[in-house]
Amino acid sequence: MITPQHAQLMASYNAWQNQSLYSAAEGLEEEVLALDVGAFFGSILGTLNHILWADRTWMSRFTAVPKPEVGLGESAHLYDDLVPLSEARAALDQVILDWAHVLTADWLSEPLDWYSGAAGKDVSMPSWICVTHFFNHQTHHRGQVHAMLTAAGAEPGDTDLFLMSGLGAG
Repeated sequence: MITPQHAQLMASYNAWQNQSLYSAAEGLEEEVLALDVGAFFGSILGTLNHILWADRTWMSRFTAVPKPEVGLGESAHLYDDLVPLSEARAALDQVILDWAHVLTADWLSEPLDWYSGAAGKDVSMPSWICVTHFFNHQTHHRGQVHAMLTAAGAEPGDTDLFLMSGLGAG
């Protein structure tokens, strides 16, 4: 089982990485951001939208964050422009950070029950597994965005967790 401290670390990593990717994306033209390059969610913008959608979906299961109004099939199309998407991303990252700092070991060990539209059924599993998936999903798709940004000529920053400031040297 993970600890609340692990979730706090991953929430900080999430915010750090998102800031890096969005800063790199700001230097690209909207046409480049929206260009379908054959990624699962099409483009840089589509993949960033999907990550935000999925984070909102999971946070609606963990907290009182409203569930997205669209389903998985529309998840790549929440925002057509990077600026409002970036603003929504920064706001949700703060919600995730705040949530991670109030998590308890007891909550992490409790079951989480929800209906999964993707699986088409009711699901129940320990919350800590869902939190692990939440952060893993972000990392997976951010890796795709990092590759697309790099291929487009942008320079996103380091992704190695140990390089994140504030971790302290051993």
